[in-house]
Amino acid sequence: MTSSSNTSPSAEPSSRPRASINDVAKHAGVSAQTVSRVANGQTNVRASTRERVRVSMQALGYRPNSAARILKSGRFRSIGFVTFNLATLGTERTLNAIAEACEAAGYTTTLLPVEDPTQLEVAGAFSRLEEQAVDGIILVMSAELDSLDELKLTADLPLVIVDSDAELPYTIVDTDQEQGARIALEHLLGLGHRDIAHISGPATSFSAKRRAAAYRQIMSDAGLEPRPVVVGDWTATSGMERMRDLLGSAQPPTAVFAGNDQMALGAMHAIHAHGWKVPDDVSVVGFDDTDDAAAYWPALTTVHQNFDAVGRQATELLLSIIDGDPNGTQKVLVPTRLVVRASTGPARS
Repeated sequence: MTSSSNTSPSAEPSSRPRASINDVAKHAGVSAQTVSRVANGQTNVRASTRERVRVSMQALGYRPNSAARILKSGRFRSIGFVTFNLATLGTERTLNAIAEACEAAGYTTTLLPVEDPTQLEVAGAFSRLEEQAVDGIILVMSAELDSLDELKLTADLPLVIVDSDAELPYTIVDTDQEQGARIALEHLLGLGHRDIAHISGPATSFSAKRRAAAYRQIMSDAGLEPRPVVVGDWTATSGMERMRDLLGSAQPPTAVFAGNDQMALGAMHAIHAHGWKVPDDVSVVGFDDTDDAAAYWPALTTVHQNFDAVGRQATELLLSIIDGDPNGTQKVLVPTRLVVRASTGPARS
């Protein structure tokens, strides 16, 4: 009786030995140090060389040993970010800038949206990110938490907060909301407007609250009585409804400072539907400078926010904290600028 062998050409292992960093270096015609730089996401490699190394990595099936890198550097090279609202323009652009800055620095990103802006939800998101082994967290805090005091729970992880004026012992990066409101209102005041209304974003929004507070202060500083702030929800529909109410009042304003461009668009729609003209009867200023603000009719005067700069600076500051920057906490305000278009003009008689 003959025994059959279990070994045959078809049963030979199909996997080849794992390619080493030296194999990739030889294949790409570069040094092992250059391959290491590319694998670790360092930027001090020419683009053409980096691409050649990546092609060789793919051709050889090379995968960097992330575990070994973590042991060597003590870093996971991963950043987590938490946000409350993915639907707003500012959040979308800021998160995109953070992701691009992280990628350029060789860090991966993990996004955890939080359904409700509560301390419990945020603490849960932080815990999940710690389990996923991140080096630090960026919190895009576009809405007010029910309690800010307990954010100290994150003391074990570097943290940068975007869009917050809270007195917290963390580095904070934000658009200079007060400066943005000031340049918008000073523009209208310079055109002779003395009766200026403000359509604010929702009361839960930090940025909306800061712009509304600045509106009241700037009007008072000019010796004028500010109108009661009317509150929208960032949508064009809410801007249209609030403007319709203003136009139906005994004394409609000569100008409107809207908390964002979408509400400004709704306000202009209501003005036109009322049979009035922008800016002949009512001037309108927005806030954000969206991509289509110049395509409104008339083209919208608005405050330009540099969301990309906010995202980049938040990322750079977090990475510096991870690297042991001794400068401690700080607050960085990114300036705005006014983009004057056709929606504003001299006050009506």
